[in-house]
Amino acid sequence: MVSPETSSSSSSSSSSSSQHYYKTSSPMAKYAGTRTKPVICFSDVVLFLGGAFMSLILVWSFFSFSSISPNLTVKTDDSSSSSTSTKCYQGIDTNHDPTDPVYYDDPDLSYTIEKPVKNWDEKRRRWLNLHPSFIPGAENRTVMVTGSQSAPCKNPIGDHLLLRFFKNKVDYCRIHGHDIFYSNALLHPKMNSYWAKLPAVKAAMIAHPEAEWIWWVDSDALFTDMDFSPPWRRYKDHNLVVHGWPGVVYNDRSWTALNAGVFLIRNCQWSMELIDTWTGMGPVSPEYAKWGQIQRSIFKDKLFPESDDQTALIYLLYKHREVYYPKIYLEGDYYFEGYWLEIVPGFANVTERYLEMEREDAALRRRHAEKVSEGYAAFREKRFLKGERGGKGSKRRPFVTHFTGCQPCSGDHNKMYDGDTCWNGMIKAINFADNQVMRKYGFVHSDLGKTSPLQPVPFDYPDEPW
Repeated sequence: MVSPETSSSSSSSSSSSSQHYYKTSSPMAKYAGTRTKPVICFSDVVLFLGGAFMSLILVWSFFSFSSISPNLTVKTDDSSSSSTSTKCYQGIDTNHDPTDPVYYDDPDLSYTIEKPVKNWDEKRRRWLNLHPSFIPGAENRTVMVTGSQSAPCKNPIGDHLLLRFFKNKVDYCRIHGHDIFYSNALLHPKMNSYWAKLPAVKAAMIAHPEAEWIWWVDSDALFTDMDFSPPWRRYKDHNLVVHGWPGVVYNDRSWTALNAGVFLIRNCQWSMELIDTWTGMGPVSPEYAKWGQIQRSIFKDKLFPESDDQTALIYLLYKHREVYYPKIYLEGDYYFEGYWLEIVPGFANVTERYLEMEREDAALRRRHAEKVSEGYAAFREKRFLKGERGGKGSKRRPFVTHFTGCQPCSGDHNKMYDGDTCWNGMIKAINFADNQVMRKYGFVHSDLGKTSPLQPVPFDYPDEPW
């Protein structure tokens, strides 16, 4: 972009050239006025043709510019040495970072789990005010966070399975416009296993002040409805969303009253304080062993003695209901995360139901770009799924299928399952979800038990047979 100084100097230079031209050419103009009429007419013709030619050039330039491919970035500064061009993504200016001090400049602010963050709402609000291009759409902007261990898997197919689970999350985020962060290292040496998520979530909150929600998804959970989006308006007055049931928390007092493997947490001070309290029952606490005993004394069905993140969250809800229950939404209307043994056997029936919808309405069979998939999903929702809950027996696809107890990386699955049941179920679930993605690319898995090769989709499928 030309600076105001350069622009002014160019203008001035152009003006002085113009004045110089008229001064030097004025004697010629005087002389031309004394010529005979035919000469004057010839000059007029030349001027007219010149003007017409320039008009054509301008018109051609206008149409050439307006027909430039939208994929082409037009630079306003052709200086090859410039490295300060603005990078914008969907209206967001990712190069604008003013020098006004923000919390990043505070040496006392720590990303670590041990040190609390104070006045986070103020800090985040100031950052957003200094980066106004991030404000539009901030209301439900989401960053997904997931992760796995830092070492290779012991299970021979574990790394392959985790890669495909991660691809599934990347696909979902690409389709719905979410950012994603994958952590494969401990951010605190003591906060391992199921506790490792809390340091990662806190760090993501600080690293992403532009995001309203952080969405934690366990490595062994995958999206099996790639079209569905959480009902954000339902959660507008809540700061944590987790799959669970109030009656099982307060009446049954079960450690399975909710599942902490998938949750949405609002990027706010309340959540920062929840993480501090939650962490206080984890391995960093000097009373870690004691917390395990307390949890087992209340939740009798808890299977192991150590304090775990899930039972710790249920404990907070149970013991401090007035503090936490008003701000924690226990989502039980759909599979915010669902138990895989309940879901996998029904994939064939769900697939057939969705194909039947497409047979009934040709609009859903129409081939389309992946970028406009959400519009087709909204049409299906309105036409066939409005008011349909998403739990067991629903016409809906299960939103998230969670392979709890399977341990794909270590292979040390719960003894109540056969290992092959876990691995085969994972392959079916992954391919079931992948079909929803690959259909936009013209291919599907014709057999959910086989990963490849994929089959090309007939033009009017499913109305047109294989």
